[in-house]
Amino acid sequence: MFTIVEAAGWPIWFLIAASVVAVALIAERLIFLRSNSIAPSGLLDETVKELKQSGVSAQMLKKLSDGSPLGRVFAAGLKNIKNPPEIMKESIEEAGRASSHEMERFLTTLGTIASISPLLGLFGTVVGMIEIFGAQNAGGSNPAELAHGISVALYNTAFGLIVAVPSMIFYRHFRAKVDSLTFEMEQQAIKLVEIVHGERK
Repeated sequence: MFTIVEAAGWPIWFLIAASVVAVALIAERLIFLRSNSIAPSGLLDETVKELKQSGVSAQMLKKLSDGSPLGRVFAAGLKNIKNPPEIMKESIEEAGRASSHEMERFLTTLGTIASISPLLGLFGTVVGMIEIFGAQNAGGSNPAELAHGISVALYNTAFGLIVAVPSMIFYRHFRAKVDSLTFEMEQQAIKLVEIVHGERK
């Protein structure tokens, strides 16, 4: 591995740094954006059951708020349970926007890495080409310097693509996951409002 890094020259360090950040962000988002931790299945039924049995309590609201983003949305709505449905929906929408923002955290950075990695690879390629032309002199070309310049050019191009492709794949995956989870949370929250106000059984 070190031999490849040495052959690729100093421009490769920018791509290595980008790859480390990308891997860390992908791992963090894979752990955070699990469906069961964002919108646990059965949470709506449990909330409605507890609501019918004992009503809204501070303990119930705290349990929901600490449990999951969907729980925080439910808690925001239940705090306004005595208000008209419009007020309850507004509080749910505000909590939903906050939860959506939390789910989208770091995705911009990951998308940026996916976009700039090929450019960093191109930068390394340009540096390699400069070294190739710099190796030319009146007495002919220096084979060792020529080979080094070609290595810098090719390794940086390849590594830039290696970093960019997985980063873009995961960025797209996470964007779709966030959209899906946001939609699911909206549907669950609407059902809760309708059940609370007797519009749904």
